[in-house]
Amino acid sequence: MTDAPASFELLPGADDSPVILHVPHSAREIPPDVRAGIVLDDGGLERELDHITDAHTAEIAEGAAGLCGVAPWRFLNRLSRLVVDPERFPDEREEMLAVGMGAVYTRTTHRAVLRTAATDPGPLVERYFRPYARAMTEAVADRLAATGRAVIIDVHSYPTAPLPYELHGEGPRPPVCLGTDTFHTPPALLDAARKAFAGCGETGLDSPFAGTYVPLEFYSTRPEVAALMVEIRRDTYMTEPGGPAGPGLHRLATALAALVDAVHG
Repeated sequence: MTDAPASFELLPGADDSPVILHVPHSAREIPPDVRAGIVLDDGGLERELDHITDAHTAEIAEGAAGLCGVAPWRFLNRLSRLVVDPERFPDEREEMLAVGMGAVYTRTTHRAVLRTAATDPGPLVERYFRPYARAMTEAVADRLAATGRAVIIDVHSYPTAPLPYELHGEGPRPPVCLGTDTFHTPPALLDAARKAFAGCGETGLDSPFAGTYVPLEFYSTRPEVAALMVEIRRDTYMTEPGGPAGPGLHRLATALAALVDAVHG
C-alpha cells in the first residue's frame, strides 16, 4: 500500500493559547483508491458530499482565528468524512453503526449503500483513523504541557431539515446547538458560548446532536481538558445543500472568536 496523503493539518496558534478549534467534517477530498471502494456514481457521490459535508466550517474557524486577540490552534481534517470519520469509534459500541455510519461509513445520509457489506474497514482505520487520533492526542497533550489546560472547540454544521440517518432528528434544530459532556464541559465554558452566540439566534443544548470530542487518552480522566461542540444550522450561513456561503459566515466567525477570547480571558 502506498503512503496515505496528508489527511489532517495542525495550524499553530499562540504559544500560550489552550484552545484547539477542531474541524473534522469540512473537506470533500477523497483519494482515488478510496473512491474505488464507493459504489455511488460520480453524480451520486457529489450529492452525498453536499449532504454529509459541514461546508465552510473551516472558513468559519479561519475567520475566527484571525479575529481573536490570542490566536487559537486549529486542527483540520483535510479529507472527507466518507474516507473515515475521526469522531466515531472503530468498535461495535458506536451507536452510529446501526445506520452504517461507524468510523468507516457503509451507508449514505439517505441510507443507501455507500460501500458493500463485504468492505473491510480495517485498512482505512489503520491508514487514516489511527494516525489522525494520535495526532489529535498529541496536540491536546502539547497544549496541556504548555498552558496547563486544553480547550477543544469542535466546529460542525447540520442541515435545516433532518436527514434519514439521524438517530435523534426529531428534537429541536436551533440556529446554534451546543453539544456538551458532563465531565468535560464546565459551566463557565457553556455560559461563555451562550453569550458569544447570542447574536446568532436561539442557542440550544444537545439537540439535534449531543456530546463532544475528546481523545480517548483524556476522556473522563483529565478535567483539565475541556470540550464543547458547536453545531451551526446551515441555513444561517450558506445555501443548502452544498452551496456557497453567505454573509452569515462572518457573523458566526465573529461569535466563535468571542468564545475563544472568553476562554483566554
